[in-house]
Amino acid sequence: MPRETGRKVIASNRKARHDYTVLDTWEAGVVLTGTEVKSLRAGRASLVDGFALVDNGEVYLHGVHIPEYVAGTWTNHAPRRVRKLLLHRSEIEKLIGKIKEGGLTLVPLSMYFSDGRAKVEIALARGKKAWDKRQDMAKRDSDREIAKAYGRSLKGRR
Repeated sequence: MPRETGRKVIASNRKARHDYTVLDTWEAGVVLTGTEVKSLRAGRASLVDGFALVDNGEVYLHGVHIPEYVAGTWTNHAPRRVRKLLLHRSEIEKLIGKIKEGGLTLVPLSMYFSDGRAKVEIALARGKKAWDKRQDMAKRDSDREIAKAYGRSLKGRR
C-alpha cells in the first residue's frame, strides 16, 4: 500500500484570526485513538471552541470536537476529550515563557494530515478588542474597493 504524502486539511479555525492577533505559530502532533483518526479521515472536526494549555511541562488541546466514528462500537472516543500535543521540549519552554508574559493564549488554527500523520497548527495569540475587529473589517473593505477600482481602470485601458 503506498504511503500518503502531502498535506490534507481537515478543519480550519477561521474565527480565530478574526478574534485574535496571531503572533507566532507552531506545528504539533496530536495523540489520538483509532476511532478519532477514522473520524478525522472522514473530514469531521471542529476547532471553533478549541484552546491549548501548558500543564506540568506538557501541552494539551481542550475543547476541540471530533465527532464519534459512525461505524465505531463501544470503543468509540469522547468527542471533546483533552488531547496531548507533541512538541519539542525547547518549543514548550518558549511557549511557557511567552504565555507567562500575560495576555497571550494558545489557539488551534488548523488540523490536517501531513504525510499521513495528524497535525495541529497552534498559534500564540493575543485577543482583539471590539474596535480592533472593526478596524480590521474596515481595512479589508477598503482594500477590496481599491482592488475593484484598480481592476476597473485596467479594463478601461484595454
